[in-house]
Amino acid sequence: MKLRSDKVTVGAMNTGARALWRATGTTTEEFGRPIIGIANSFTEMVPGHVHLQALGRLVAREIRAAGGVPKEFNTIAVDDGIAMGHEGMMYSLPSRELIADACEYMANAHAIDAMICLSNCDKITPAMMMAANRLNIPTIFVSGGPMESGKFDYRGQTKRVDAIDTIYVAGAQDATQAEIDAVEEAACPTCGSCALMGTANSMNCLTEALGLALPGNGTILATHTDREDLFRLSARRIVAMAQAYYRDGDDSVLPRSICTREGLENAARMTMAIGGSTNTILHLLAVAQEAGVDFSIDDFDRISRDTPCLCKVSPSVHEIFIEDMHRAGGVMAVAGELLKAGRYHPKNPTVLGKPVAEYLADWDITNPDNTEARKMFSAGPGGIRSIRAFSQSSRFKALDTDRETGVIRGAEHAFSHDGGLAVLRGNLAPDSCVVKSAGVPENLWQFRGTAIVCESMEEALEKIQNGTVKAGHVVVIRYEGPRGGPGMREMLTPTGLMKAMGLGDKAGLITDGRFSGATSGLSVGHVSPEAASGGAIALVQDGDVIEFDIPNRRVHLDVSDEELAARRAEMLAQGDKAWRPATRQREVSVALRAYGLLAASADKGGARDLDRLAALERFATTL
Repeated sequence: MKLRSDKVTVGAMNTGARALWRATGTTTEEFGRPIIGIANSFTEMVPGHVHLQALGRLVAREIRAAGGVPKEFNTIAVDDGIAMGHEGMMYSLPSRELIADACEYMANAHAIDAMICLSNCDKITPAMMMAANRLNIPTIFVSGGPMESGKFDYRGQTKRVDAIDTIYVAGAQDATQAEIDAVEEAACPTCGSCALMGTANSMNCLTEALGLALPGNGTILATHTDREDLFRLSARRIVAMAQAYYRDGDDSVLPRSICTREGLENAARMTMAIGGSTNTILHLLAVAQEAGVDFSIDDFDRISRDTPCLCKVSPSVHEIFIEDMHRAGGVMAVAGELLKAGRYHPKNPTVLGKPVAEYLADWDITNPDNTEARKMFSAGPGGIRSIRAFSQSSRFKALDTDRETGVIRGAEHAFSHDGGLAVLRGNLAPDSCVVKSAGVPENLWQFRGTAIVCESMEEALEKIQNGTVKAGHVVVIRYEGPRGGPGMREMLTPTGLMKAMGLGDKAGLITDGRFSGATSGLSVGHVSPEAASGGAIALVQDGDVIEFDIPNRRVHLDVSDEELAARRAEMLAQGDKAWRPATRQREVSVALRAYGLLAASADKGGARDLDRLAALERFATTL
């Protein structure tokens, strides 16, 4: 099979193109070899990416040594923590589409043959997954790795902390400035994606579960020397994948061969089993659309009902972090336990060129003969502040192989026998909403509360801080969906503040926006249809009663159908002002308006609505 790059490197008509390639350092001997695009998301604004600049050069050297032609390009990366709590968060989810487009533009404009994705944080990994399936050329992922947890002396106790603890400490009514300063200094000690099971680490675990990345991708710390081996192996492997496809005709290495329905089910099972971020649902739905796979919110509902929750990491539990999941065997251990329970597809292809079932046993740390696996999963934190990759080689003294009470459990000893995420439906969310059930206190699994309605996140913050929100309330934040925001902001700040105010197990929150993976508590998001699309959440009034029933996957607004119909008629009578926030003042850029115009609802992944795009194209032809 011809290389894609032949169209820009072969023949007399490409003399000019070859001259330009030579100006980038390409040699005569390299023409005819596969061009490997290195999609690097390095930026100095994001701790998960601050160390990736040098790693692009490392990967390039390995690709060249393996017989490929490395060509690096960059994408943007938004730090959700820095963008959190202000208008900047409106740009987070839309950046996913921009990054996917950037990868497509660079790959197709220059006719590259394969791609290695150096990603890490919340929107970057899923965006590159979308691009990989859109392009369907050999692609492998290697993340920058998770951050180490920090240590913080708090009121006579030494606690392990992560980024979310800054909100809990600073938001406490009796917090001292010394405590706030100390937790700020301690919470994020190294480069890497935040130490908890946020969206970044969830997605990096899912690339491993899907088979788009090598074992250890989701959990080896960014600072550990073992991650250097992962980068080198991934660089050599992408050259082998390109040769397997173009030389040998092996299409099993292509993203669409890996991101099959079975592969996506494995990823969905994994996010349920590890209590991953609710954002993983958004992202996997968007990836499925790019892969051309019929995979919907109903599949998540089905999978959540019979997938055991085998692992709980912060924020679902205190002082358990990604490094602890790694010590217990990481993604490979969770996948192995799911396979034993009959909840994992064993034959789906992977970037290793063999199905998952053929290598899971090799990475089982409970087998003392697996010396390579036991060494890799012993890689631990160095405990030294660092923004440099591979800066320490510390190892845990012992592995966590306890499958009864350890960080990773066997199915018979699961934290719960259904998944760590749940899809709810009812008259308030007929098309669905989602909750990270692994992080909901048991006393709130069934809860009935009265609504405090907010037209924006800022209004909610004000009402939480001034005491309007009390125990027994449900904060309703609307017009924050993909179109209504636009951009579907994360609501980490209000949920964190509620917890700091002592309401974490006494009140709830529901929104057509979304949540950071760092969110816990009764935090229900992705309400579909959203308020801006005529959803019932736009009709809720202060004092209405909202019922949550997580075991039975139900959310219900206790208002009669007749009353809701009357409220809907009153809303429609407002004409152009219908389905718009009544009290919110927000400046929205042209870029965000363009995203909102084409954005699908949350139950479709918040990606581009292809039906809406087709309708706009038809409309344009009539002008």
